[in-house]
Amino acid sequence: MKMSDLQDKTIINISDGKNIGTISDLEIDKDGNILNFYVLPKRSFFRLFSSNKETIFTISNIVKIGEDVILVELN
Repeated sequence: MKMSDLQDKTIINISDGKNIGTISDLEIDKDGNILNFYVLPKRSFFRLFSSNKETIFTISNIVKIGEDVILVELN
């Protein structure tokens, strides 16, 4: 799977059902292993003036990668 494929998917937290956003970046170690995913929040008119705080999660937080979404479990 390519990074561009991951960026097209919506990230959903199964703990509360909220749409977290989309993957904006990855952190990869020197061996090519993914360490962290960086997610920008979903854009909306009301968030236009709020801080765009990134959410960071690891590959162990991923529950399922579907056709359109990635389900993660974040507490």
